[in-house]
Amino acid sequence: MTTSCWMTLVDNRSMGRTLKTRSALLASFWFGLCLFLSACTGEPEAKVTRLSGMTMGTTYNITLVTEGEVEDLANLKASVNNALAVVNQQMSTYIDNSEINRLKAQPVGEWTKVSRPLAEVLDVSLWVSEMSDGAFDVTLRPLVDLWGFGPGQEEDKVPTDDEILKAQSRVGYQHLELDKAGLRVKRDKPIDLDLSAVAKGYGVDVLAELLEHEGINHYLVEIGGEMRLKGHNPRGIPWRIAVERPDETLVQSVYQPLSVTNMGVATSGDYRNYFEKDGVRYSHTIDPRTGRPIRHNLVSVTVLSPSCAKADAMATAFSVLGAEDALTLANREGIAALFIIKESGQLKEVSSEAFKPYLTEPVAKTTSVQ
Repeated sequence: MTTSCWMTLVDNRSMGRTLKTRSALLASFWFGLCLFLSACTGEPEAKVTRLSGMTMGTTYNITLVTEGEVEDLANLKASVNNALAVVNQQMSTYIDNSEINRLKAQPVGEWTKVSRPLAEVLDVSLWVSEMSDGAFDVTLRPLVDLWGFGPGQEEDKVPTDDEILKAQSRVGYQHLELDKAGLRVKRDKPIDLDLSAVAKGYGVDVLAELLEHEGINHYLVEIGGEMRLKGHNPRGIPWRIAVERPDETLVQSVYQPLSVTNMGVATSGDYRNYFEKDGVRYSHTIDPRTGRPIRHNLVSVTVLSPSCAKADAMATAFSVLGAEDALTLANREGIAALFIIKESGQLKEVSSEAFKPYLTEPVAKTTSVQ
């Protein structure tokens, strides 16, 4: 997620919701800081190669650490761009003839063939939906559109109770059946899909697998703030990355450094993505169970998982659940998660047991919100 892109408003039109501001984790900031934290005092002995570009309404950044020059770098970048274009064509709500947009035109009650990538993303999504008791739901699109976060939505609007109930009647992951082995899906009602909370993470996984297929085993891949890291940084030690300090003023600073390798990383938060109407703040994160934006004190959650797609989806689910329920679920399922909570003008950290080995500083920190 490069020309000072984090200082501008991003119109995320090729994938997912229209974001009023940058994502909860400013990717350009995080990416640059990752490199700063992993840099050595002198020139690294390893060869460092960087690739970047646009995708899914945001940016991607890749850092490769190799012993020598990367062979045919131009061809590698072309392969990266082609792979991302395929994912976008399959999963974007903003492309009229994308696979998920074509899917909604298929007859209800009948099996429809889907691509393997879409089947894999739906499999992850349904798993997270079940695990979170519906806090995550890729059939949320009618509510996303209703609240003004969908394609072509510009007006900040607060829907009526009747409008919310009507939209909710067309939401529910239980109405989507997946035959993963047969690469087909069936809907028992006219539900519609929004994969914005998982597709960028899946795109990261696609690029990671592409790099490994090319024999590259030390890398950092990032799309729109979601990451996957493998091997070591130029210093020959595990990658160090930084969780951003939640700040509505767009002032960027490190909140928590992490030591991570062979892992996907995703962060979700609502402290930048919201609109205000009549003095009330409405988050872009909508609870599928209520049909309304979340209203709790969890401002940011970072999740680690070998699959960035899973980390991406789980971060959204935890954001919906709130810190207390999400922490209970993370500890029950052995999920590595860091929660940043706002209490009485102070930021407080809480982490699951599985997250603690990744911290470079202990979680007991409380700081004032400026």
